[in-house]
Amino acid sequence: MAVKLGEMLVKAGLITQDQLQEALTAQRQSGEKLGFSLVNLGYVKEDEITHLLSEQYGVPSINLRHFEIDESVINLIPCEVSQKYLVVPVNRTGATLTIAMADPTNVFAMDDIKFMTGYNVEPVVASEMAIREAIDQYYGSAHSLELKKVMDEMVSSDAEQLELMEEDTEMDLAALEAATEEAPVVKLVNIILTDSIKKMASDIHLEPYERDLRVRFRIDGVLYEIMHPPLKLKDAITSRLKIMAKLDISEKRLPQDGRIKVKIKLHGKVKEMDYRVSCLPTLFGEKIVLRLLDKDNLVLDMTRLGFEQESLNKFERQILKPYGMVLVTGPTGSGKTNTLYSSMHRVNTPETNIMTAEDPVEFNLHGINQVQMKEQIGLNFATALRSFLRQDPNIVLVGEIRDFETAEIAVKAALTGHLVLSTLHTNDAPSTINRLMNMGIEPFLVSTSVNLICAQRLVRRICKECKEEIQMPTQALVDVGFAVDDAPKIRLFKGRGCQQCNNTGYRGRVGLFEVMEISEEIRELVLSGASAMELRRKAVEEGMLTLRVSGLHKIRDGATSVEEVVRETVL
Repeated sequence: MAVKLGEMLVKAGLITQDQLQEALTAQRQSGEKLGFSLVNLGYVKEDEITHLLSEQYGVPSINLRHFEIDESVINLIPCEVSQKYLVVPVNRTGATLTIAMADPTNVFAMDDIKFMTGYNVEPVVASEMAIREAIDQYYGSAHSLELKKVMDEMVSSDAEQLELMEEDTEMDLAALEAATEEAPVVKLVNIILTDSIKKMASDIHLEPYERDLRVRFRIDGVLYEIMHPPLKLKDAITSRLKIMAKLDISEKRLPQDGRIKVKIKLHGKVKEMDYRVSCLPTLFGEKIVLRLLDKDNLVLDMTRLGFEQESLNKFERQILKPYGMVLVTGPTGSGKTNTLYSSMHRVNTPETNIMTAEDPVEFNLHGINQVQMKEQIGLNFATALRSFLRQDPNIVLVGEIRDFETAEIAVKAALTGHLVLSTLHTNDAPSTINRLMNMGIEPFLVSTSVNLICAQRLVRRICKECKEEIQMPTQALVDVGFAVDDAPKIRLFKGRGCQQCNNTGYRGRVGLFEVMEISEEIRELVLSGASAMELRRKAVEEGMLTLRVSGLHKIRDGATSVEEVVRETVL
């Protein structure tokens, strides 16, 4: 049909002969159908192709995106057949089954389906992209189908032989996906790893329960259930991941940490992907969490993190000072590491000696001396920090201030001519001051050493592909924090849900930032033992944007939704 379709489009004046040749070349390279290549190149629209095919063959056309297909109808055609012929069952009336096809001339497909279902088949034309979307929506993605196939194999396989799998710590993504000759558990683990990359997940959770084994992906900060492998394969899957991470598979009573390095061939480019592996004994087995570390997702340009301009100006002013302490606070997964790495990238020059103590070192940065903590041999943050001060540093990064000893050395370093960057786990910027004092640091040391505190959160961005304007009562906006006069003027958006965002309405994340610069007045308040509430009040007076206000800015800009800001911040 490829050449026929091309000729029809040229004859109808929708494309030129040169455009057809270019699309045919692109088709040979990608392996996709001609219609898909033409739409991708922007030479023709989907509905123009379906309208032309409909007229040419006298077959009605249909827009699948406007249809809700009943599950009983979908179940009439197996997913493998649907994918093979690019068809989707749409409706069943009596002995007639209506199917949407990208190619209404494919009589072999119609005969196969007629023989398989026992129904008379009536075709309608739909665009290839719409059919692919419908297959993903109703049957699950191609990876989900492969997962189901692998799981079916595993149910009938012998789990004992799975302990003998050969280790391969560096793998090509294509090899992972095409590992059809290997044991089912190897295939399953490989598919989970590759699927997490394709779905842009940040974490993979494998959780054993009494009667269930669950796999979840964290995508844009939210956990989604992906699959439930057979419980009898719990130990085999766990062992496979532990072998890949070079962990002790015989030790099941203590937590362990490791790393898996994967070579990925994606869109013709080869890059390295790291999985940070954490293994924790639970009541019904070992829970494994893999954190995906993709350097391509590391944003080192501070202007792209989501800072409001006034907050960014304050932050940059303080990290460019020769000494003092800059603290970034927030819960796990709030983007603190990205902010710190961006800060280091901003101040990294040939004249500067930068030392970091990290647990773990997530990304390797050129020109920065990074040290991995090893608690088991006594190399902790405090020990590393002491050594750093004998290495003639200009800037020191401490991964996290966890105890009095680390806090004390960091404060002393900040007071003796070094710029110290670090993180703390607190809810907002003002409460960080109290946290340091609760650790045992004297108020006068806190007030003189700390230059700036930045609290942050991550909220999901509205998907640009399916973004649409919505209405909300004015009072609801006022309750969220907008001024009474401003609320009626605010334009609100939400994602409808599409293929690009896995029907969530969100794609990617953006930061909310609360930047508190320590002014002379705030130093005085710290020395007098002021509460976090008093510090907050003074900081807001001096122009600090709170996390909620930062969120309101993002809502006003159309970057995120009201629900996301309310979920992550308080008034």
